Amino acid sequence: MKDAAYHVLKFSLGALARLPLPVLYLLSDFLFVLIYHVVRYRRRLVDENLSVCFPAKDEAWRKATGRRFYRNFADYIVETLKLLHISDEEIESRIVFDGMDVIDRLVQEGRSVAVYFSHTGNWEWATSMTLHTARRPGDGVEYCQVYRPLRNRAFDRLMLDIRSRFGSLSFAKNRVLRDLVNLRRRGMVSVTGFMSDQKPSHGDPTVVTVFLNRPTAFISGTESLAQRLGLAAVYWDTEKSARGRYRITCRLLADDVAALPHGELTRMYAANLQETILRNPPIWLWTHNRWKNPVKLPIE
Repeated sequence: MKDAAYHVLKFSLGALARLPLPVLYLLSDFLFVLIYHVVRYRRRLVDENLSVCFPAKDEAWRKATGRRFYRNFADYIVETLKLLHISDEEIESRIVFDGMDVIDRLVQEGRSVAVYFSHTGNWEWATSMTLHTARRPGDGVEYCQVYRPLRNRAFDRLMLDIRSRFGSLSFAKNRVLRDLVNLRRRGMVSVTGFMSDQKPSHGDPTVVTVFLNRPTAFISGTESLAQRLGLAAVYWDTEKSARGRYRITCRLLADDVAALPHGELTRMYAANLQETILRNPPIWLWTHNRWKNPVKLPIE
């Protein structure tokens, strides 16, 4: 039955994904009305997040920013669906990668890389990075992403299909260290994306810093793993220039994370992410209950 649910889901959504993006954006317009006006999905949470993170902004600004966020969120849904049926040429024309020579250099030197990115723009489209690198998956390097498995197995399997569309591998959060060590044992360099802007799960190690005007706990497991494996680290700065048009700029954070004091890399990531959000607030995932568990800054 689980396999049947997956195949029905993939067939039906795959047929929808064959529609051109301009048509799918009409669906996005409908989804916006449904999510924002009818269901009112987490609107109170979004307004609360915006009011605390931007105390100097007035209610009119928060309302306009919230509406723009929900329009972006609806676009994200149909754009992710489109990954089930999109050509390499079309995705290459819609997302630009700047600074990928940084990753190419590290890979050429035999260095594995931790890529810090976030829920900004369309993070699922970022898996198309393999179309822009000097070496393709399997050519001495594997491109990977860390994910949290979904409870619905059919949807989880479908999302894994989507995320592997351009040849990358998906590693479950609780197995990522083991999987990266296995790649190393096989003589493979790895470039792995970590979505480190999520609310920490119970028991996750954290670093607390000021982020968007409030004390915030950031997952520090990415940094610990990078230190343990001697990885380099980069940050992906995302911009949305127009509907279905994105730019990701790759910035080096550290050639060798192991050489940094613990906590510094996580704070660097938080500072870079804050700059990304402040430049264009609606492109971040404001429906995420990021501050569900309030924290205090440590006493120095």
